[in-house]
Amino acid sequence: ALPKATVLDLSCNNLISLPSDFCSLMHLVKLDLSKNRLQQLPLDFGRLVNLQHLDLLNNRLVTLPVSFAQLKNLKWLDLKDNPLDPVLAKVAGDCLDEKQCKQAAVKVLQHMKAIQSEQDRQRQRKLQAEREMEKKREAEQRAKEAQERELRKREKAEEKERRRREYDAQKAAKQEMEKKTKKENVQTRKPASSSRPPQPPRHKHSWSRSVLRVLLFVLLCILCTLAACKLTELQHQPLCISVNTLYEDVVAALQNHKTLQNMLQQNSQQ
Repeated sequence: ALPKATVLDLSCNNLISLPSDFCSLMHLVKLDLSKNRLQQLPLDFGRLVNLQHLDLLNNRLVTLPVSFAQLKNLKWLDLKDNPLDPVLAKVAGDCLDEKQCKQAAVKVLQHMKAIQSEQDRQRQRKLQAEREMEKKREAEQRAKEAQERELRKREKAEEKERRRREYDAQKAAKQEMEKKTKKENVQTRKPASSSRPPQPPRHKHSWSRSVLRVLLFVLLCILCTLAACKLTELQHQPLCISVNTLYEDVVAALQNHKTLQNMLQQNSQQ
């Protein structure tokens, strides 16, 4: 309710603690908290940046918050009759007079600034260590992933090689089976072929057919020529007259040779 208060006396109230919003009284210049039962100050006590006079006589304080180092305007401090940490008690001194209380303010501020700096350095070292640990974990994770990829690649290659070997084995077995079957078929056909009568050579039969085809072709050509010379207007041509005369002579000669007629008849039947 008094956000702009500059002087506040809360001494002799048996206070055990201060609320966190107490530090919003940033206009305080003088604060008396003596003769209470305070065991600690709020962590953000350093927000009271305008504070110049602070009395903490006869409380139960052991340490001060690190933010105490931010009280850059503090010029007077009394920490007597508190169960202070030995180091802090030695720095604060007795504060038996005005000079000692001013010195206490200066020395305690310096001490708390040193603690704050050390904590900042520790925090930085901790952050650096965490970053390095994170980098190390990332590197280990990348190495693990690379190892897993290499393992999968090797397994894939091995599986491929195994399938190839199986395929080659099946192919070889199939070829062996085909050879065996073919051999058995050849052995089975041999006795049957030996019982057959010897066949005449094929090339002689083919030659006879070829000669017969040539003769038939010549005969066909002669018949076509005779037909053209007998049935068309070409019969009066000199060539056709010669052909017709030759034809009539051949017919007459064939009629006189029955033996040749029988041979032609046999050939035609074959």
